[in-house]
Amino acid sequence: MTGYIIGTIVSLIIGFVFYRKWNVNRLRQVQVLNERRCERIKTLVDKFDSGLVPTADDIRIFAYDIGTREATYGLLKERGNLDLFPSELLTIEKGAEANLATWLEFPTELNGLPDEIEHLKRVTIPFDKGNNVHYQVFKFRVYEPHWASKDGWILGVVGPYFDESKPYDFPSATFSRFSSKLGTIEPEVEAKWVHDNISMGR
Repeated sequence: MTGYIIGTIVSLIIGFVFYRKWNVNRLRQVQVLNERRCERIKTLVDKFDSGLVPTADDIRIFAYDIGTREATYGLLKERGNLDLFPSELLTIEKGAEANLATWLEFPTELNGLPDEIEHLKRVTIPFDKGNNVHYQVFKFRVYEPHWASKDGWILGVVGPYFDESKPYDFPSATFSRFSSKLGTIEPEVEAKWVHDNISMGR
């Protein structure tokens, strides 16, 4: 019995050490990723910091790039220059598209931006006391040699959004199961799964 207890304790300690090492490594990866994201819009930041205001054409380059759209919006909001952000990108769909791309880039997810991403539809789900929540469903894919290239179009869900939500409000349940491929599951079913298991499961 004593040997069993000691063995269990040793196993727990080893498990904790490995978990801690994994977690530290993950945090380091996230830090590197965030630094890389900041570097992408450094041109805009430097221009603001030098007392200049970027032109609308300067902004468009970064706003249309799904890898820098959210950061560009955030920077302009912080500096009080949201009027420079392209009006055609001030939609829930475009904000959700950028948010999904940002989420996919994390090392624990796709570990990179999708090569293609397209909006499929908005799915509305009845919620508390007659209110509705909305989820934006996308399809995305990556090219070879990425490990997910063989899967073709994969579904991703962003939400929940509410009737009063504004573009670039933070959605708390952005998610992709990666196993959910276009044609194998309906967007409505995938959105409901995310609602039940990610949004409500938090």
